[in-house]
Amino acid sequence: VMSKFKKRKKEMPAISTASLPDIVFMLLFFFMVSTVMRETELKLKVTLPFASEVQKLERKSLVSYIFVGKLKDQPGDKLQLNDRISDVSDVKYFIFAEREAHPEDEVPLLTTSIKADIESSVGTITDIKEELRNVDALKINYSTKRGDIMGNFKK
Repeated sequence: VMSKFKKRKKEMPAISTASLPDIVFMLLFFFMVSTVMRETELKLKVTLPFASEVQKLERKSLVSYIFVGKLKDQPGDKLQLNDRISDVSDVKYFIFAEREAHPEDEVPLLTTSIKADIESSVGTITDIKEELRNVDALKINYSTKRGDIMGNFKK
């Protein structure tokens, strides 16, 4: 008499994927809004020198760039700090602004990278280094291209 009712195995219900497109677009929108593209437009002529012993920088988000080069039709070296053509006296304000843009625990890790043209004056670089020393920005990096003086790659 009991055989009239058969026991059926309970199956797991299928996972609903109806809200999946909503979640994907919400994430996409979040990352589009929160991501900052920091691309500096180079206004100076900067041809980097070559170096044979080169190391890559670890965390590029902690690097501030100072470009040194020539501005066409103007004599002497010019500096570019972010998107602005500046003087050596503006370097300290640039460093203060960079420090403000980072959390306090990252400030000691900040590196200043000098991207100087191969024909830049040593005096200009020395003046920049002195300004950096005055504001206690002692981690300095010089950007170069890998290779020897002729531009040949070495292992």
